[in-house]
Amino acid sequence: MLSPKKSGLNGYKTYSSKSFQRLKFILSARQLGFSVRDIEQVLDHADQGTTACPMVRNLQEQRLQETENQFKQTKALPKKMQEAIVKWQQLLDKAPSKEMICHLIESFTNQTDKGVLAND
Repeated sequence: MLSPKKSGLNGYKTYSSKSFQRLKFILSARQLGFSVRDIEQVLDHADQGTTACPMVRNLQEQRLQETENQFKQTKALPKKMQEAIVKWQQLLDKAPSKEMICHLIESFTNQTDKGVLAND
């Protein structure tokens, strides 16, 4: 936890060197893809005087896998968007109903879901 002290003269907050070190650590961890929860766990270990290194290695491998999966999905997105545009140009406009909000998106989602379910 960062605990700044407030100056009585100008109201500025000042941080101890330990707080500054923790802040630098948090920023470094975020740049490596660690979540806020991950960082809390690492800081808990440090505060208890135990090593977090094995957990950090494991978490980094998990974050890398998650990032690679997100990258693959993001890389595939333009193609999906183009497919949607082509398909939607062939469909008529429809008003929302009890069963649907926007038939364009839902028809594409249903098509995608069937493919996902078939591949599972």
